[in-house]
Amino acid sequence: MITSVFSKSRPLNYIIISALLVICYFLYLQKAPELVDSVNGIMTRTGLLLLLIGSLFIINFVTKKNGLSKDNSYTFLFFFSFLILFPTTLVNTNLIISNFFILLALRRLISLQSLLTPKEKIFDASLWIFLAAIFHFWSILFILIVFVSILFHVSRDYRNWVLPFISFFAVGVIALMYALIFDQSLIETIVDSALIDFNFNYFTNNYQNFALSLYLVTATFFFITQALTLPNKPLNMQSSYKKIIVAFIIGAVVFLISSDKNNSLLIYTFAPVAIMATNHIESMQVNWLKETFVYIIVGCSILTFFSQL
Repeated sequence: MITSVFSKSRPLNYIIISALLVICYFLYLQKAPELVDSVNGIMTRTGLLLLLIGSLFIINFVTKKNGLSKDNSYTFLFFFSFLILFPTTLVNTNLIISNFFILLALRRLISLQSLLTPKEKIFDASLWIFLAAIFHFWSILFILIVFVSILFHVSRDYRNWVLPFISFFAVGVIALMYALIFDQSLIETIVDSALIDFNFNYFTNNYQNFALSLYLVTATFFFITQALTLPNKPLNMQSSYKKIIVAFIIGAVVFLISSDKNNSLLIYTFAPVAIMATNHIESMQVNWLKETFVYIIVGCSILTFFSQL
C-alpha cells in the first residue's frame, strides 16, 4: 500500500512527510527542553526545522529536475526516514546548516550536464561547499565533486579549474571579516575542528548501535546495486549517477574521519542513499518485494526514533 501512495509525485505526499517531520522534530525536542526555553532558542529551532524541510524539497527537486528518478515521492520519503533514524541529527545546528549548503552545491553540479552557464554553476557550487566547511570543516572534501564535474563536462576550458580557488578566496575573505567584526574565535574553532579521529566509542545506548548497523547495511546494499547497474543507465545520465556515488563515498569519509563523532555525521550520505534507494525500488518488478523494502526502511526508522525518545 505504501508504495502505491508514494509511487506518484503528489502534493499530498509532500504535505504528509513534512507534517511528520514537524511532529518528530517537536517530539524529540521534548528530550532537550532547554533548547526552546527562550525566544532566541525557539527562533533558532524554528529556523533549523525550516532548513530540514527545505533540504527535503531540494533533494526532491534535484532528482525530478535532472531525471534521477521517475515521477514518484520515494526520495522524499527515504530522506525523511534517514533523518528520524538518527534523531540527534534533528538538533545538530552545524550539521543541518552545513548539509543544506552541500545540497545546494549538488543541485548546481548535477545540473551541469546541461552545459548551460557552467562557470556560474561551478563557482556557486564551490561557494556553497566552502560555506558548508565553516560549519563542519571536513565537508570541504565535497569540493572533489566540483573537480569531478569539471572533468566530466567542461575540462577543456582552464578557467573552469580556477573558479573553485576564486570561491575559496571569496569565502575566506568573508569568514575573516566576520571573525574580526563579530566573533574572533571563529577561525580558531574552524582550525580546531580540522582533526582526524577514527574513534567510534561514542554510543550511549544500544538503539544508536542498532540504527547505525541498519543504516550501514542498507546504504552498502544500495551503493553496490547502484554501482553494478550504472552501465545500464542512459549514457547521458551516467555522469549524474557517478556524482551521486562520489557524493556518498565522500559523505562516508567525512563520517569516518571527523572528530566529535556521532551518528548525526551521516547526514551527508542521506541524500545520495535516498536517491540510490529510489532507483533500486523503481527497478524492482515484484510489488510485494518492493513493499517489503519500503516497509523495512520506513518501519525500522519510526521504531528506532521512538525507542530513542
